[in-house]
Amino acid sequence: MQRISGQTTISAHLKYPPVSAKRGRTSLAFVAWFSVFMLWSVLPLHGREHKTKNDDYGLGYSSEIAAPEAEVSQAIYDVVNDGIIQGSKEYNKDKNIDKASPADSSPLFPRWTAPGKVFYKVREKVLAPINFKDSNDEGTLAVRYVVESKTPEKTIVRIDAVFAEEFRRTVHPSNGSVESAEFKDVQDHVDTIERQKKQAAESAKHRQEELAQQSLERKKQEAQVAALASSESLEERVSDLRHQLERVVKAPGAQLKSAPFHSATNLKTLDPGAELVILIVTPYWYGVETEDGQHGWINRSQLESLP
Repeated sequence: MQRISGQTTISAHLKYPPVSAKRGRTSLAFVAWFSVFMLWSVLPLHGREHKTKNDDYGLGYSSEIAAPEAEVSQAIYDVVNDGIIQGSKEYNKDKNIDKASPADSSPLFPRWTAPGKVFYKVREKVLAPINFKDSNDEGTLAVRYVVESKTPEKTIVRIDAVFAEEFRRTVHPSNGSVESAEFKDVQDHVDTIERQKKQAAESAKHRQEELAQQSLERKKQEAQVAALASSESLEERVSDLRHQLERVVKAPGAQLKSAPFHSATNLKTLDPGAELVILIVTPYWYGVETEDGQHGWINRSQLESLP
């Protein structure tokens, strides 16, 4: 054998003895098998991705989501309007199918008459999408979503996807890849909504706690103001009482008597301006206390009010 330009060829002039006819047929069979194997190994991946059993096509996807119907419907609305069909690719492309649009209905599905809300997402002019049985031409890919409440906190979601060729008018069922990928996208949106709800609830709780704290601080301030006002009022009251109960000795002074009589014994001489606290009031005499705590009597005409 000799190598020419990087390839191995069989020379017409072999140095080895000729092989028998039986061995020749065996060699040719091996070469044929090896050629088929090499051809299969270099086929595009797109041509080898349909490994799903025939019985698995067209089953759709149905599952339960632990969330209220309103939240699940909102999540599906967001998914339907995101323009992407998950779980499939166009021929010779490496990204999910884009440019899809929401729709009120699709002729690729029979009219839905069972309970539940129905949503549709459609992409036209899509070329041979993968994960649809025997899809080899351009056509329309449609996804249907059905939402039905099971309990106040649980919702059932069913998703179906089909591809219809424009030329042959052939409908190709999905192997479930689109449905499961779209369901995961819906579940992710529901989880996001739940997180947002939780964050909103925590934020509202935090706000309520802040408002409660602010209210408490405000009440404390009001109590302090009221106490201060009360203290000032008390001081004013004391000042008023002081003016009412205290007197000043007139000039040139007076005698502090032991009894309310002019003939009573003098206890002390009081200087002009000396302050006295009235303890007893009679028509002509005051029972008083001096600044040093001594008690006695003084005639009312010898006293005057505080300035």
